[in-house]
Amino acid sequence: MPSIASSRILILATDGYERSELRVPLQQLRGHGATVTIASLKSDPIKSWDEKDWGDTVDVDITVDQVSSRDFDALVIPGGQINPDLLRAEPAAVNVVRDFVRAGKVVAAVCHGPWLLVEADVLRGRKATSYGSIKTDLKNAGADWRDEPVVTDKGIITSRKPDDLDAFVAKIVEEVEEGRHERRVA
Repeated sequence: MPSIASSRILILATDGYERSELRVPLQQLRGHGATVTIASLKSDPIKSWDEKDWGDTVDVDITVDQVSSRDFDALVIPGGQINPDLLRAEPAAVNVVRDFVRAGKVVAAVCHGPWLLVEADVLRGRKATSYGSIKTDLKNAGADWRDEPVVTDKGIITSRKPDDLDAFVAKIVEEVEEGRHERRVA
């Protein structure tokens, strides 16, 4: 079993990520000793969306075309409406998700982040949750949608909203320490 303190976590985001849904996992996972890398569509810093306006920025470490699941233990996808909508339109970002799922790595998405899991077609037949407004999208993609703070199905973690972030990060830590997850690719 890998220790969270020696793990390598990738956060996949672009402009419009929900500030807390990137910052809280970033800070808490680093607090556990994990090495956390930010990947995006571009190498420039990316801007958050914070309630009604653009928020702060975060530096990007690598671009999606440089990502290999072999280099990481887990993938985290923050939500916000803008971030996952832009990412799911980019084949390279969708391929990152598929690569992590095929490799049996932990994949975690919060709020609207599961839109990217829908686009990658990795939720069919799996239990999942999301922000309530996209539950029909998950159901239409074949997920067994649940209204629970955190839902895990063989290493794929989904969560509903910022209020659930502490439980979301705790589940990421738990799943990373369990190690590789055998699962079928949907």
